[in-house]
Amino acid sequence: MKGRRWIGGSLLRLGVAGVALLWALPFGVLALWAFTRAWYFPDALPRAWSIAGWQQLLSWGSQFRAAFGQSLQIALFTTLLALGVGIPAGRVLGTRPVPAWLRLLLLLPIITSPLAVLMGIQGVLIRLRLDSTLLAVVLVHLIPTIPYMALVMGSVFARFDRGYEAQARCLGADPWQVWWQVTLPLIAPGAAIGAVFAFLISWNEFLLTFFVGGGRVLTLPMLLYSLLQGGNNTLVAVVALLSVVPGWLALLGASVCLGQAIGLPPREVQEGES
Repeated sequence: MKGRRWIGGSLLRLGVAGVALLWALPFGVLALWAFTRAWYFPDALPRAWSIAGWQQLLSWGSQFRAAFGQSLQIALFTTLLALGVGIPAGRVLGTRPVPAWLRLLLLLPIITSPLAVLMGIQGVLIRLRLDSTLLAVVLVHLIPTIPYMALVMGSVFARFDRGYEAQARCLGADPWQVWWQVTLPLIAPGAAIGAVFAFLISWNEFLLTFFVGGGRVLTLPMLLYSLLQGGNNTLVAVVALLSVVPGWLALLGASVCLGQAIGLPPREVQEGES
């Protein structure tokens, strides 16, 4: 048994080290580019170090702040709307027999080419005079986020014991109290995971924003694309590093929520089992 545990622990550590290496390689290169002035092939490291990219970002900060603010607004609104649609849709998927064709219909936006989806939705937005607006970008960001949210919440509600809600109603709770004090705390971990998925998808979305925004809605992916055309790798690296901060914070917040919902850290759980 001890040998098996040692082998299992070694494989786990090796897997974690491999994932950490895959994660560190691209961000390590970005970090080097963000503090260099010149880095040419075949040099293994930059020849000259500098913070000129950060200084340039500060002097050019109004456009970055606008792109960051609009990206944050779009991602937050998209996440809230995806939660509002995905939670009831997930309850139906998880608690009722849903035909297979209906589940396939729900998945169509994420298994179909985004360009094919855009051809249909953009014509509707133009007729409604919503093209090139922030609202239009939020609406099209719901196309890939709602299916993921509904699937995540469907798996949550599939394991949800509705007996807790019935007991609360028997004790005199009204529907709002049942939702706020019973249902929401029980589904909160799954909702947090779905919200992180929705936020990250919207935050990093480029193609839908590019076509529907018409170049008037500036987000960080749009800004990075324009910077890449300019060839300033140092400034691109600085903006790219800053663009991942909200995603890291979202993942950290979800991890904290999940840890509080579980109640015990993994080490205490393992000690209790032993």
